[in-house]
Amino acid sequence: MSQFNLDGVWQLSSLTNPSITAPITLPGDVHSALLAADIIPDPYLGCNENQVQWVGEHDWQMTRSFNVDAALLEAEQIDLILSMVDTMAKIDVNGVTALHCSNMFRHYRRDIRPLLREGENHIRVTLNRADIEAKARAERLPFPVPWAVGNNQIPHMNTLRKTQCHSGWDWGICLLVSGIYDSIRIQPVSNARLHEVRTRQEWHGDEQCTIVASIHAELLDSALPQAAAIELVSPDGERKSMTAEVNSGTTNVSFIVQNPQRWWPAGYGDQPLYRLNVSLDGQVIEKQLGLRELTVDTSEDDAGAAMTFVVNGKAVMAKGANWIPLDAMPGKQTPECYRRLLEDAKAANMNMIRVWGGGMYERDVFYRLCDELGLLVWQDLMFSCALYPSTPEFIDDVRQEITEQVRRLSDHPSLALWCGDNEVIGAIGWYPESKINREKYVVNYDRLNRVLQEVVETEDPSRRFWASSPCNGELDFGDAWHDDNKGDMHFWDVWHSGKSFDAYHSIKPRFCSEFGYQSWPSLPTVKTFAEKDDWNVTSPTFEQHQKNGRGNSIITEMFTRYFRFPVDFAQMLYLSQVQQALAIKTASEYWRANKPLCRGILYWQLNDCWPVSSWSSIEYTGRWKQLHYHAKRFFAPQLAVFIDDGETLKLNVINDEHRKVDAKGQVTWYDWQGEVIDTWPVEATLDEDGNQVLWQCDRNVIVEHKHEGFFHVDMVCDGQTISNTWFDDVYKRLPLPKANVEAHVVDKDGTITVTLTTDKPAFFVHPEFEGEGRFNDSSFTLMPCSPVSLIYTGDASAEEISSKLSIYHLAKSYTPIH
Repeated sequence: MSQFNLDGVWQLSSLTNPSITAPITLPGDVHSALLAADIIPDPYLGCNENQVQWVGEHDWQMTRSFNVDAALLEAEQIDLILSMVDTMAKIDVNGVTALHCSNMFRHYRRDIRPLLREGENHIRVTLNRADIEAKARAERLPFPVPWAVGNNQIPHMNTLRKTQCHSGWDWGICLLVSGIYDSIRIQPVSNARLHEVRTRQEWHGDEQCTIVASIHAELLDSALPQAAAIELVSPDGERKSMTAEVNSGTTNVSFIVQNPQRWWPAGYGDQPLYRLNVSLDGQVIEKQLGLRELTVDTSEDDAGAAMTFVVNGKAVMAKGANWIPLDAMPGKQTPECYRRLLEDAKAANMNMIRVWGGGMYERDVFYRLCDELGLLVWQDLMFSCALYPSTPEFIDDVRQEITEQVRRLSDHPSLALWCGDNEVIGAIGWYPESKINREKYVVNYDRLNRVLQEVVETEDPSRRFWASSPCNGELDFGDAWHDDNKGDMHFWDVWHSGKSFDAYHSIKPRFCSEFGYQSWPSLPTVKTFAEKDDWNVTSPTFEQHQKNGRGNSIITEMFTRYFRFPVDFAQMLYLSQVQQALAIKTASEYWRANKPLCRGILYWQLNDCWPVSSWSSIEYTGRWKQLHYHAKRFFAPQLAVFIDDGETLKLNVINDEHRKVDAKGQVTWYDWQGEVIDTWPVEATLDEDGNQVLWQCDRNVIVEHKHEGFFHVDMVCDGQTISNTWFDDVYKRLPLPKANVEAHVVDKDGTITVTLTTDKPAFFVHPEFEGEGRFNDSSFTLMPCSPVSLIYTGDASAEEISSKLSIYHLAKSYTPIH
């Protein structure tokens, strides 16, 4: 007898309107099923979001039959195992209720052996309306608990343990989805249940690591102690096996690993993974383990207090972005999409992803990929931008949720920190009810937050619990939106408060876990949701795909500060992405130049859950925005950045690697025709984990020659070329040349190369291919006599690329085409 699942095609029907029926594939969601059956239009197209709101206002039923043979019924018990059930659900087997679910983040397991019969069996899942349940729960609360007004379009989602952004966010479509998003398993149990396996590591210097595996099992009443088979497989394939006698409760076994291969974050070393397999009574649990030591240094120093992730005794510069759910329709959250997006994060030299608290505890595939790719995970618990109940019922449910999630995820080497919530302590000051009675709501917050801390520290003492993001530190809930001397910071003064980009130079955060700037999607992505008549930033369709109320105004207003206004819609889209890249580049480069004071930069946000105007660096279609190409450069292990302190223009060269690196190149002062005004050679051995000033120029000299040209640096560090460009004024006041940039596409032995040339300096040069695939670089400075050859990755032919390639650059954005 072995486990099987009930994945596949079920029958979906509306209990509100029984004439609405369709097949539904589980794991999956109701909206995806209705879309596949042509019952609803694509919610992502045009203004169709408004046309599908009725789906969340129906109760739904999913049914199927399955066969049970006599051999299965020989098992003492047969468990139905469920997770990611969204959200209010009742499961009936052969007409008898087996289980009620009410928390999307919980795991459910019930013995359904008494309900099964030999032959055909029937299972029915009833999904009740989330909005009605949320309202009913809010009405039962002893006092009002403000929900995420301004983000959620459906009230009181904070009373439900459900992905908060399902009811809309300031980048998210409002789709109140429901369904089951993980495999529905049937597990026969003859003698024992294998509930879970957890591990801990005991280090003895670099030469030895002891892996202690704790096997949590439950023996059936009549069962004798059972033999569990345990095997550890090294990254090199070496196997160690043992058998252990297991009783109810916890059984510990140990493996001693000599000369362990350590796991490192991306950019600091390799990611060797050990495999642990435990088998008991026909049940198998498989783990992949990374052997590593990780701490968070928050010790006090002269500037305040550090916030540094330390892996295997080495300080890490955390570089990355915030992660939101992969798709607004969970049925589209495929392993292939996860891999593509996380590989793209690593390709941009990221080593940390923050799983944001308004989404969900991610699927297993997400964490496995982060383990493999070396992406550390800052894991928020699922609370965001609202206040939450502290009733005994709510806390008991959350206590079980966090217990289960910590036990599920704590063996992943990528998981670096547990964070209690996103901006919930700050939200006390946002809502009228809590602003006028702050003490009451602080106590309410503390009741829940202390439970989160207690569970995390009990279940996973190996990791740090961080109360909230942002947070100044242990029991220090100051203004972490503006205080930069300790803890993690969310800095939104540029986007939300309208400050210019140089405001990023006014702070020196220890760890900035949120900051961002919006852009519009590229034209190829716009074409996936808007007809040509709606190619206008104030058209109904385009505004439907802009969820931040002031977003379009902020983008266009900032144009007027820095740039000459673009000539058409396509150039507006392009320029918005230049502007976004410039904002995040300005912050990231300056903060990296303040290392070791700053040890973490996570911008908002990596991805989109539908095609939309947003802060993302990768569009919903998978297309890299210019920001992502810039991130590949400003997150590189070595970075050369010009820093203007008002008196001196300096070149800081940063090396994040824990080894010395030779660097050689030159700083050149060019005029606008690309002729050299002056040049300075630069050569040094970069210090391990260092930050050095390798060149400087008196600012007065530059002022005397204002607008005559620009500074550019090219350096080779360990075989890699790093470059940067600096201008002495905002772009709209510079005499940018009207460069003629040409592209030459060649297919040589299956490798497609696009070579770009120019007659004059061109800036933020961006080749945009309308089809699938991408280039290895974009949004760079292109000089005469220095062609740039780009490698295309994708399935298109050279002919197709030539016919569908557009070349953008900054001066072209405002130059009318005659």
